[in-house]
Amino acid sequence: MAAAGPHAVSCYLSACSYNRIQELAEPKKAACANDPRLVWGNQETIWTLSRGAVTAQPSPRTVALAKPKRDFGKHQCSCRQESTICERPPLVNFGFLSDRLLKLSEPKKYQAAYLQQRPCQSPEWPVSPAALSYKASPRILELARPKVLHPEFLYAREVPTQVTNIAAVVRTSSRLQRLAEPRIWKVTCCCELSFPESVIHPVSKFAQQAIASPRTLELARPKRLHPDYMPLRDAEWPVTKAAKHAVATPKLVELAQPCKRPPGGLAQFNPDAFTVKETAKKATCSARIQDLARPIKR
Repeated sequence: MAAAGPHAVSCYLSACSYNRIQELAEPKKAACANDPRLVWGNQETIWTLSRGAVTAQPSPRTVALAKPKRDFGKHQCSCRQESTICERPPLVNFGFLSDRLLKLSEPKKYQAAYLQQRPCQSPEWPVSPAALSYKASPRILELARPKVLHPEFLYAREVPTQVTNIAAVVRTSSRLQRLAEPRIWKVTCCCELSFPESVIHPVSKFAQQAIASPRTLELARPKRLHPDYMPLRDAEWPVTKAAKHAVATPKLVELAQPCKRPPGGLAQFNPDAFTVKETAKKATCSARIQDLARPIKR
């Protein structure tokens, strides 16, 4: 059989791909199309049980786990013991109120002293005859006078203002029209698209041919570091041989020992924990301590 040409192979592959696309485009068949219709509440299982599963004997552990959980909220507490607190009285089922509930539902009564001082039927305090016949002094009359507005105070003008006939007919000059035009702000944060080698602002020919003066060259020279400047040391540096073989003096060993303090829990058992010593009471501070204790004046 002669070998097929490349054109025949490409036609065969395109036909196979078209058939595959048609197969994938078909809707998916329902999984339970041929199964009996399931209704919620019936005892039928979705899958048919095997004979071994039907005749299997559950173990005691499975039987214990299959028992439903008891509801302890009706007549029992969480401690699984009978309790009289959870029991409902018989009157609750019929909606009758007890004498205690009726007494508690009564509104709070006014006290006798409050009713004598201020009657309940009047929202205002009774004014005494002396207060009714009292004559105010000049000072009280002066304080009772309302505050006067400033002589130059102007009331708020109404929003719609009336335009005069002269202002409606007047013609603006060219100068006013030019001043009334909005100011056009030029965007300087962005530059136009151009070649990367080109400058943002055009440089004049004279600026390109200019020769810098000695003063300009001196100002353009970058600032140098101090002669004694030392760069930052690395996070890790090699330890010298002398430091490895160094022997600490007794004073360094004494200073390297941690400070020993009694635990804080022993302060409550020490009766003299907050007692000031007699030597501390008679101590005299130096001039330096007095200077440091003086607050800063701001």
